[in-house]
Amino acid sequence: MTTPAEPWVEVLVDCPGLQSLFTYAIPAGLSVAPGDVLRVPLGSRTVGGIAIQARQQLPPEVNPEQVRPVTEVLSSQFFPAGYWALLSQLANYYQTPLIQVVRAALPPGLLRQAQRRIRLCALADADADALPPAARQLWDYLRQQPQGDYSWRHLQQKLPQAAAGLRVLLRQGWVESYWSQPDPPKPQFRQVATLVSSPEDKLTPQQQRVVDVLGHHGGVLEVTALKQAAQVSDAPLKRLATKGYLVIQAQETLRTGQNAGHRDQPKPLTPAQQRAVLAIQAAGRGPLLLHGVTGSGKTEVYLQALAPVLARGQAGLVLVPEIGLTPQLTDRFRARFGSQVLVYHSGLADGERYDTWRLALAGRPVVLIGTRSAVLVPLPNLGLIILDEEHDSSFKQEQPAPCYHARTVATWRAEEANCPLILGTATPSLETWEALRPTDRYLELPERIPPRPLPPVTVVDMRRELQVGNFSLFSRTLAEQLTSLPQQGHQAILFVPRRGFSSFVSCRSCGYVLGCPRCDTSLTYHQHSAGEGLHCHYCGWRQTQPDHCPQCESPYFKHFGCGTQRVVEALERHHPQLRVLRFDSDTTQTKDGHRKLLTAFAEGKADVLVGTQMLTKGLDLPRVTLVGILAADGLLHLGDYRAQERAFQLFVQVAGRAGRAEAPGHVILQTYTPDHPLLPYLLAYDYPGFMAQEAAGRQVLGYPPHGRLILLRLT
Repeated sequence: MTTPAEPWVEVLVDCPGLQSLFTYAIPAGLSVAPGDVLRVPLGSRTVGGIAIQARQQLPPEVNPEQVRPVTEVLSSQFFPAGYWALLSQLANYYQTPLIQVVRAALPPGLLRQAQRRIRLCALADADADALPPAARQLWDYLRQQPQGDYSWRHLQQKLPQAAAGLRVLLRQGWVESYWSQPDPPKPQFRQVATLVSSPEDKLTPQQQRVVDVLGHHGGVLEVTALKQAAQVSDAPLKRLATKGYLVIQAQETLRTGQNAGHRDQPKPLTPAQQRAVLAIQAAGRGPLLLHGVTGSGKTEVYLQALAPVLARGQAGLVLVPEIGLTPQLTDRFRARFGSQVLVYHSGLADGERYDTWRLALAGRPVVLIGTRSAVLVPLPNLGLIILDEEHDSSFKQEQPAPCYHARTVATWRAEEANCPLILGTATPSLETWEALRPTDRYLELPERIPPRPLPPVTVVDMRRELQVGNFSLFSRTLAEQLTSLPQQGHQAILFVPRRGFSSFVSCRSCGYVLGCPRCDTSLTYHQHSAGEGLHCHYCGWRQTQPDHCPQCESPYFKHFGCGTQRVVEALERHHPQLRVLRFDSDTTQTKDGHRKLLTAFAEGKADVLVGTQMLTKGLDLPRVTLVGILAADGLLHLGDYRAQERAFQLFVQVAGRAGRAEAPGHVILQTYTPDHPLLPYLLAYDYPGFMAQEAAGRQVLGYPPHGRLILLRLT
């Protein structure tokens, strides 16, 4: 048994309301280092914690005999040196307790809360007749099941008087209360057979098949696969192991996904791509804006910028806004870099995220692809960060805390790692546009590859459709185009701005939208027990909803919206010949749901893909020639000062899904406000012009990036 050099350690415990560090003793023979995930005693229970720093001395007023020891080391050094500075910066900047930042950063399950449980003691013949009613009810409930062991939360939900009954049974000594710590994720192992020497004596036919199969697989194969391939039971393997011809041992299996089935080579670059790659390789730390129209080859720039980073033994971090974007991007990166590509997002199992985290910690040259939570994965030797679709609002974590923006944290990480940060998009955010476009860190890809025009946009006035008696969700122009899809062998995407309903009110006759008289944003429709009402989410203005349009007196003045499910039902009713897939958060909840739906559509198993903003970016579907934007007003009139910017970005992004192959594309946008000032810029794909107009309007009102908004919510 050895005595640790530092006998005490400061620990951040995982307990709500406790943010200060607690000192624990390091038992002899136990090695504890900063970054270790621990189990420590706290009061009457055991909780998770993180070792922050070692201590050689205790304060004079502390009695060493009263310092409790660390119970167990769950995982060693889950944070590299310097990582605490990032977590502390995030906690300070977003005013969030450090333990909440730690919980957001760690793979799920490592810091699980201990659970209070109640179980029966060995009193089979106890006389319960004299017990009070609450105690008798709890006693009878516990004895219903053979194990007689329940979580306290379960008992409180089932029995209203559980607390009163428990006090009596504890005094009697008939039950006991204890804390149970759930097991955290652990490495996964499999049995592997390894051929260590060539057999010299005669083998049975079964033993010979085992040796032949092992030889065919390089002498190493998982036992389950070996038995299946050789068609044998355990006995021949055990006999060969006894003779010393093979060794069977446990080997860790990393749950990090599958490699791509094919490998590709770097593609020839256009002059614009070549300039971008060279600029990235020559850049110092900090952000660069890669502004490329849809289909301009931004992904190939990412790949060729990452190649020298991996060659130097460094790691790359690639962030995307949606889980739905990871399948196609991961396949392309694995085709280029193979098993060096790792994936990290909330759609993976706990064990997969646990293994990916440990591989990232090892400091190997890897590319980590993930959503916003991946920005918190430690990569000790980071050489390049890529934020794809940098404008997307999904990079902002809203709830639960910490409510961080991945773009901000990625900027910190690039500064700390002294590496470039590529902000890639076809539609930059106004903040990024204003900050980087006037500088030499602005990189542009102005043309599609191969050179093709962006698809023309047709704006359909839905007010006229109503006037001629068309009450369908589909204009006559869109319906005609949809009808001809199967004969042409083409596909369509129908974009619905939201999964549910857009929360504003508008006039179906004249297109008027009711706005806040003080903030120049659309009022938001709410329905509650007290009745309908319109609210401004910025200044708090409230008013009742009028029965008639204030502008034209039309009675068709109602809250606006249509969801994906309603669109699919309308397609099945009016266009039964079309095969339809629905792509939104409801239909992609299962594991690998995004990949399965997109693969089915790419293979031609459907004619129309109906979805929300999940399908507006990053998807390369060559057979898509038609994009329909339904209920465009749902984006144009959201109660948000960024409404026009986000609408323009989404319209341009979804339009870019059409005409990416040889057949030309076409976009049909349906709206009740065809004279909206945004639409001329969209028809011309004039992003600089739109940005100039948007920046001028923001400056007048003091909105970001020309000012800051702070929300103080008291509850």
